[in-house]
Amino acid sequence: MTSTELAHGLFGVLETGDAKLAAEVVAADFRNREAAVAPSACSLPGPAGVLASGAWMRAAFSELRFPITDITGDEGQVWVRLRMQGHHTGPFVRFRDGSPDQAVPATGREIDFEQIHVLALRDGKVITHQAVRDDITMLGQLGVFPPAPATALRMITWKLTGKAAHAAAEVSSQAEAAALTAARR
Repeated sequence: MTSTELAHGLFGVLETGDAKLAAEVVAADFRNREAAVAPSACSLPGPAGVLASGAWMRAAFSELRFPITDITGDEGQVWVRLRMQGHHTGPFVRFRDGSPDQAVPATGREIDFEQIHVLALRDGKVITHQAVRDDITMLGQLGVFPPAPATALRMITWKLTGKAAHAAAEVSSQAEAAALTAARR
């Protein structure tokens, strides 16, 4: 596969959870530098971590898509500029050091913001991923930053009632289940 095909494939895996495609485009020793804010399964090497990352994002955002607006690369590296788009229909849980840090209950809002991704390639597969994302825009679209009073109240209520912890456990479980599909291939 070309570098462009590998990039399209990687983001296709995140959109769909396609384990066969993950095995085709992701190296066994793949590492995702951006997994620090995700459930621990997203830090797993190889296709398992990518499948877990996709499950985590799709749990929060239905109709998740990553339309690529610009791409350039060679056999060793590819740079991708894209938009992350979706509909916030599930809890968006961010993690820190493997523990839930912030849970945003579904707002029903649309997200659409820009990201730049750098993928390292080896032997026709993606081996590392790092990104520069406009998370402030996404959090603004969700009403988290600056905090919209209704969103802030819902987040506080979720934390106090244990719903945030329950959502984090459920999202982590979904990510782990997705990672296991890589082992079954």
